Amino acid sequence: MGAVRLRKILAYTEGIHGKWLFSEIRSIFSRRYLLQNTALEIFMANRVGVMFNFPDQATVKKVVNCLPRVGIGTIFGLPQTRRISLASPRQIFKASNMTQRWQHREISNFEYLMFLNTIAGRTYNDLNQYPVFPWVITNYESEELDLTLPSNFRDLSKPIGALNPKRAAFFAERYESWEDDQVPKFHYGTHYSTASFALTWLLRIEPFTTLFLNLQGGKFDHADRTFSSISRAWRNSQRDTSDIKELIPEFYYLPEIFVNSNNYNLGVMDDGTVVSDVELPPWAKTPEEFVRINRLCIFIIYIELCLKLSDDTDLQM
Repeated sequence: MGAVRLRKILAYTEGIHGKWLFSEIRSIFSRRYLLQNTALEIFMANRVGVMFNFPDQATVKKVVNCLPRVGIGTIFGLPQTRRISLASPRQIFKASNMTQRWQHREISNFEYLMFLNTIAGRTYNDLNQYPVFPWVITNYESEELDLTLPSNFRDLSKPIGALNPKRAAFFAERYESWEDDQVPKFHYGTHYSTASFALTWLLRIEPFTTLFLNLQGGKFDHADRTFSSISRAWRNSQRDTSDIKELIPEFYYLPEIFVNSNNYNLGVMDDGTVVSDVELPPWAKTPEEFVRINRLCIFIIYIELCLKLSDDTDLQM
């Protein structure tokens, strides 16, 4: 019966094909798409996630009422109800037991950050809302990385745009002196996560290479603007007033993003450097080692002490 009703609701999607069994559905999240609350993301037993956008929020509610009553799954400590599937990120955050589980070390920092991304609406199915992970290391120059030194770790109590005091002062002064009646005051003229930023990090692997080329009119970007060095990317995120990019989860588990395994011609920089594999910090001899150390750093106690979470946690992520 539910499938019949769903087909009627989705009649306008004729020509778009996909088939999933209701019995395979494990969780259903309401999502925004292009800043509108008109989408659903449905996760299957095999962990595949499918995102659907609808004409309006009323249709979203109708679809949820046609689907199995699974809520957002069983792992977040919430009842499996349709009401939970339609709840806001803040409502889910407050009702879930994940923060308590994290505080009791029943789940890792990585798992907890993925939870925050997921309930905040960030998803691998939408580049405009791609999951965000923080820079956690500040030292990309040393031959050895001493994990006992607090100075080697980023202060996670501040947004990335406020880490450099000189640049933070520039942003604050611009905000206070802004006089354009047509443009509201702002601190940062860009965002910490956009579709183009996600593609910048992932341009060496498909399908992101193709998506990047589509965004760039069929060509790779100028070599000097291409992601080619982790150390340089970190410096830019601390000095450039137009760069406040955070990272993506792949920095913590996917070494392939740093290797030009398909031998793309990514160009030559103005200083003559050929852009190919990403230049790693001296303390990481291979992409695998970089990912391992990066992942270790997000697990260690110092990061937990820096994460300042309360009822006011910013779920924009």
